[in-house]
Amino acid sequence: MTAPTSTHPPVDLQQLVQEADLGGRKPVGAVKVLMFAVCIGWSVLQLWYASPLPFALRFFVLNDTEMRALHLSLALFLAFLAYPFGKRSSRALVPSVDWVLAALAAFCAAYIFLFYRELSTRPGQPTLVDMVVAVAGVLLLLEATRRVVGPPMAVIAALMLAFAFAGPYMPDAVAHKGVSLSKAVSHYWLSTEGVFGVALGVSSSYIFLFVLFGGLLEKAGAGSYFIKIAYALLGHMRGGPAKAAVVSSGLMGMISGSSVANVVTCGTFTIPLMKRVGYPAHKAGAIETAAGVDGQIMPPVMGAAAFLMAEYVGVPYSEIVRNAILPAAISYIALFYIAHLEALKMGIQGLPRNKGSTTTGRLVGFGLTVCSVILLANVVYYGLGWLRTLMGSAAIWLIVPAIVAAYIAIVRQVSKEPDLTIDDPNTAMLVLPPVKETILAGLHYLLPVVLLIWSLLVEELSPGLSAFYASISLVVILLTQKSLLAYFRGQPNPLSRVKDGWKDLVEGLELGARNMIGIGIATACAGIIVGTVSVTGLGLVMTDLVEIVSAGSLIGMLALVAVVCLILGMGMPTTASYIIVSTLMAPVIVELGSQTGLVVPLVAAHMFVFYFGLMADVTPPVGLASFAAAAIAKADPIKTGITAFFYSIRTGILPFMFIFNTELLLIGIRSWWSLALTVSTAIIAMLVFAAATQGWFIRRNRWYESAVLLLVTFSLLRPDFWLDLMTPKYRVEAGTRLVELAGAGTPGVGLRVRIEGTSLEGKSIHKTVLLPLSAEGDGVQRIRNSGMTVMTTPSGVEIMSVNLKSSADKAGFEQGFQVSGVEVPYDRMDKRWLYLPALLLLAAVYAAQRMRPELPVARGRNAAP
Repeated sequence: MTAPTSTHPPVDLQQLVQEADLGGRKPVGAVKVLMFAVCIGWSVLQLWYASPLPFALRFFVLNDTEMRALHLSLALFLAFLAYPFGKRSSRALVPSVDWVLAALAAFCAAYIFLFYRELSTRPGQPTLVDMVVAVAGVLLLLEATRRVVGPPMAVIAALMLAFAFAGPYMPDAVAHKGVSLSKAVSHYWLSTEGVFGVALGVSSSYIFLFVLFGGLLEKAGAGSYFIKIAYALLGHMRGGPAKAAVVSSGLMGMISGSSVANVVTCGTFTIPLMKRVGYPAHKAGAIETAAGVDGQIMPPVMGAAAFLMAEYVGVPYSEIVRNAILPAAISYIALFYIAHLEALKMGIQGLPRNKGSTTTGRLVGFGLTVCSVILLANVVYYGLGWLRTLMGSAAIWLIVPAIVAAYIAIVRQVSKEPDLTIDDPNTAMLVLPPVKETILAGLHYLLPVVLLIWSLLVEELSPGLSAFYASISLVVILLTQKSLLAYFRGQPNPLSRVKDGWKDLVEGLELGARNMIGIGIATACAGIIVGTVSVTGLGLVMTDLVEIVSAGSLIGMLALVAVVCLILGMGMPTTASYIIVSTLMAPVIVELGSQTGLVVPLVAAHMFVFYFGLMADVTPPVGLASFAAAAIAKADPIKTGITAFFYSIRTGILPFMFIFNTELLLIGIRSWWSLALTVSTAIIAMLVFAAATQGWFIRRNRWYESAVLLLVTFSLLRPDFWLDLMTPKYRVEAGTRLVELAGAGTPGVGLRVRIEGTSLEGKSIHKTVLLPLSAEGDGVQRIRNSGMTVMTTPSGVEIMSVNLKSSADKAGFEQGFQVSGVEVPYDRMDKRWLYLPALLLLAAVYAAQRMRPELPVARGRNAAP
């Protein structure tokens, strides 16, 4: 194979990515060296903080607040150096005013770290110096936000501050007592309620390590390896380059939380190849955009907002991964099918196979490789489990050498394969890489990913510690892989390759820190918004406003939230829009849902917000991912964005479905049979939806066939809708039976309880909440285990107390409310029987289209010679 003549994106595209993810400036000389050193120092500091070493060595142990201060200090310092004041500012020089701003911002953010002991002795009593530092810090943070994240978020944060101070002068509907300067200084800057709150804490504890992990994995070569695998497996199929783009973007999404970076990394190869086989430029860019953006919802390394979600919802990150895996998978499967349908409509073929390659040989090679990986995975899983059981904590002394030996053995196998490259997609002739050799040529890249998944899901370590171990394994790979490959291939001077590995390592450490500037600034600025909500009670006001605007309709409220997410997301990154909308809207979804009788799990509400926030990266007129793809495809960015948004509708309907059918988030599934049925019907539903929206199933759809396909989609995703029309789902028992029914309930399922009372604002509330039931104990004990106590009175059952942050508190129970009823399921037919008529309708459409003669289509360009 011939090596590509150029694997670099065009200059204008590089500038777009530079400004979006890394900052617009490219300083030279001493400034470049200083920024490089600060980035390396930041990455090393984060690795130190996440590791067990500080506690083992009892040296430089940082608490969460101190780390948040240092994290923001470094982010602000780099923000003023990396991001210029405006579009016309110099990209090569850092003016002296930016040096001053960078130093002042870094000092203000580090103030809590530098004077932590003094500040802890006078909480809520700021001095004049404290006030000056806090005011300056907030103003500098707003300016950094304007530069890095964009004006919309800075404006929203500034309006929130104005709202906090102008409370007594606001209209009655949103008026509050206001916040004094002293209170604001303590709340926003000198405590963990504002800027240094939960969002910044997640950024410093978890997100940085995962972003660094993705940067190191990319520097190691995993990105190009994933692209090669996708082309080797799928390039020969009808519309093969588009299908390879979907799969490679999904694989890249597992290690990269950036939409723009995902689109550029994969799109440099995939988009020219899609154009080459016949896809129009705007459709080639749109497919890559839709695939690249969805990388943020692809476990195990989702977008930064997913780590914030775990903290806000109060569940382990592994639980968020479990909830997200099915929607992410079916979304990618549907996009894969859309690429196939587009190829069918335009008569597009695939790329030429290798000479001498047969379908049977490829399948056998792929099958043997997959079986070997599965066998190795089982040996590792059960072998490590046996060692831990046998040796306990001492097993680590055998496991680490075993992992090292396995790594060396895998690299030795990799060395037997040639260095495979993908031909330049712009050349006249392109030959696909062989399947077996391609998979074997980079097996060692999978070790850190496997280690990350093992640590998160099997060992159930914290996300930060899991990412630390995975990153350390990548450090080892970067430093040793080139030398080991040279040694096993018999090349001279293998140790000299360590220098190349060291260069890749430091570049990866710098890349991780540069990628974190925007996230660090965004999470800090979001703390201003979260702090305003907590200090003014704005959240309660939002519930009333949304209820009025939506006229009490849950669907109307969800549609309103979706539009707000899209509007906010068009002006800021997914992480920032998620923090704002989840703070204001996620509790509203849960509260209004409970008032209409729908129990919405908090994680479902946050997932809803997350999905629509990331769709803004696609939506014109400011969808950066669409602009990046259009630059590669040389297409109109608005047309590309509109087409990508049309392709992404499949992702947009999922949040509405899993609000009403939480089984799509794997919530409430208690058997393998139920899991298999849920997964299979969800996949079929999304494929049918793709066929309906693309206007093509077996043949081109007639309008009524598309309507039937949409009906089938809805019925497969929400079968209970039709069943509820025929038979009520619950009957209401008297509230006085709460203790009895709690004792008889199924553990892990929960008991639907109707409660009513008067809020602090004097509003009468009626809502349905889900009482979690523990596995053991009678009714009284189970209710106590949930964090709540009740008392039976002549008028009914009254909620006497609810422990803060307990299961009952998170479920929505409130002290002083009364239990007005308990909802018990009717004994009715299983909703899954309604899959049968939906599938029969699908079969009818299939049969009708099969009976129609196939109309000729305009043949696309074929890659075959």
